[in-house]
Amino acid sequence: MLQLTDLPFAADIHPQAQPAQRLTWDSREAGPDTAFVALDGENMHGNQFTQQALDQGAPFVLTDLDLPRAVRVPDARAALYAWAQQQRRLSPLVVGITGTAGKTTAKSYVAAALQAHYLPVFNTPNAIACFLVEFGASARPLVVEMGIDRLGEMQALVDLVRPDTGVITSIGAAHLEALGDIDTVAREKGYILPAQQGHTTQGPYSQGLVSQQAAKWFPGQPTYGFDGATYAGENLHITPQEANFTYQGVPITLPYASRVQAEAAVLGLRLAEQYGLAVHEAAERLRRVNVPAGRYRVLPGRFTIIDDTYNASPLSMQVALEALGRFPGRRISVLGRMLELGAGEQALHTEVGQVARRQADVTFGVGQFAAQLGERAFDNTLELLQALKAELQDGDVVLLKASRGLSMSPSERAAAGVGLDSVVAALQEWRGE
Repeated sequence: MLQLTDLPFAADIHPQAQPAQRLTWDSREAGPDTAFVALDGENMHGNQFTQQALDQGAPFVLTDLDLPRAVRVPDARAALYAWAQQQRRLSPLVVGITGTAGKTTAKSYVAAALQAHYLPVFNTPNAIACFLVEFGASARPLVVEMGIDRLGEMQALVDLVRPDTGVITSIGAAHLEALGDIDTVAREKGYILPAQQGHTTQGPYSQGLVSQQAAKWFPGQPTYGFDGATYAGENLHITPQEANFTYQGVPITLPYASRVQAEAAVLGLRLAEQYGLAVHEAAERLRRVNVPAGRYRVLPGRFTIIDDTYNASPLSMQVALEALGRFPGRRISVLGRMLELGAGEQALHTEVGQVARRQADVTFGVGQFAAQLGERAFDNTLELLQALKAELQDGDVVLLKASRGLSMSPSERAAAGVGLDSVVAALQEWRGE
């Protein structure tokens, strides 16, 4: 319960304001147990939606307006962040995870291994702050995904989250329009590691961990993964149905998993081991992990769909294509544009297309750079879907991957070749699901 006593900021609390179970920055989620924080956004201010939140029964609204049930402050964002930092200090363990690719997968596996609270979808600063307010005082660990797309953002997130353990899953080309080059990506993401923080957390869980792929940017940091890692799984064997390996002598089985999921499981097992949890019990929880839609989900049927449509970078494209290449049967890649790659985007799309042609038997591209991404190029997802329905046969394996393009309209997404999630849904329906 989020009490309104002992707040870490001065506030004028309306007498009708009540404690809440949860906190949200999205007025559509406000309700009888969920309070609303009115924040200023790029296009509008949350104050425009305070009445909507109150009408939906919000116990209070954090705002600078004089309203019924208001917790009135000069700056709602500053108040929210101060509250988040206060609650975070009560947590026994906070794991922060970043990386060019694999953040959400790692978060899902680490949270399962640790039996932790975590944000299932959003990783924005505002969402993280609300999460910390809600769960910071819990006795369970917290796992926080920390994504960035501009200079200085990771340092600001570290100031908010203060992770005990900082994890980097990968380093590659992403958000280069703002970050410039891969070395800058590594430098910015590296602020999550305790050794690079100006206020290093001191305690039994204060550490940094990096994947083997990211290790060359962070010499001396402990690594996780398989052969040669500081904390390593052993005897990895991957089939289309599952990944198998052992960790500290415990057999691990992950249904429909690739190497990326196996590496995330090793990370989770290492952290569970360090936190004093039984590895064999953590292993059983890992068997039941369901990653969110669009993050390398294998959907079996008369032809197999690999839904990896949530987002894309050159690194994550290559990893997904390599996973596709391990499947038996005819392999088909369906790729769309990768966003925010800057001046070198055409060359990067060409490189990904070359990998696709090596790993897949049939290659499709859609939207801008379609010809670079696939031998069969289409202007939009409608034309692509018609071609796929004519091409796919029983026993095929089809990978679909592109950037999200969340700021685009549906028609813009279709023309750009992003938002392939709609194609996944249409293919599932077409094959009889």
